[in-house]
Amino acid sequence: MMFVPSSVHHHTNQGSTGTIPSTFGVFCWNVHKKNTVHSDFKPYLQTIMKEKKVDFLLFQEANFRNKKHCILSDFSFDAAANLEVKGKFYGVLSASRVRSLEAQAYLSEGRESFIGTYKSLLLSLYPFDDKSKLLILNVHIINFRETRRFSKELERMVTLMSDHKGPIIIAGDFNTWNKKRMQKLNEIREKLSLERVPFKQTDKVKSFMGNHLDFIFYKGLELIDYRVYKEHGISDHNPLFATFRKK
Repeated sequence: MMFVPSSVHHHTNQGSTGTIPSTFGVFCWNVHKKNTVHSDFKPYLQTIMKEKKVDFLLFQEANFRNKKHCILSDFSFDAAANLEVKGKFYGVLSASRVRSLEAQAYLSEGRESFIGTYKSLLLSLYPFDDKSKLLILNVHIINFRETRRFSKELERMVTLMSDHKGPIIIAGDFNTWNKKRMQKLNEIREKLSLERVPFKQTDKVKSFMGNHLDFIFYKGLELIDYRVYKEHGISDHNPLFATFRKK
């Protein structure tokens, strides 16, 4: 069984062409629906980009009703909605300086217990100079459900990744708020031979009962740099940043 397909919302910036540089930066953040309404959101991102080279923006709980305002102007994006309220779409959004070759959006099979919504994830492919492809899976895993349902959603990720031979990044909000969920996520990580960007407890990654919720995993890449950005006052999650080099 597979995820229920969702619609891909796509916006292409005419300036975003070419291929991924050999060294590139990934910025991952659950923005708590604040990317179009918080006055500090864009200035905050622009300040970070003066300090770090960011090539990919991976958002969860993003609002992408207005294509002109949901990201920075020099990025293209693909997005997968799990919620529509009064014409506003919310879900996962993957923005990049390089246009995606293709993107596929999915909805979780299960729904959240209290409000009955699905969760979404987005699989995107991007080109390197040598014709290989980077696969990025931007995820927001189901939250208010039993561990069995959580495990099934993670297992489907394995199916989605199984045919890809090149570098991989899986990042987002995994809602791993107890030991059983963490154990299952580690099993999936080992099955896919993924490495984890080693953010520490002291880094103020969004956590519950000592368990991190947000992660960046990777394969076929060399980790160069990483950090957590704090004290922004925009979302209840802190952004994760990592710089990678293609092996």
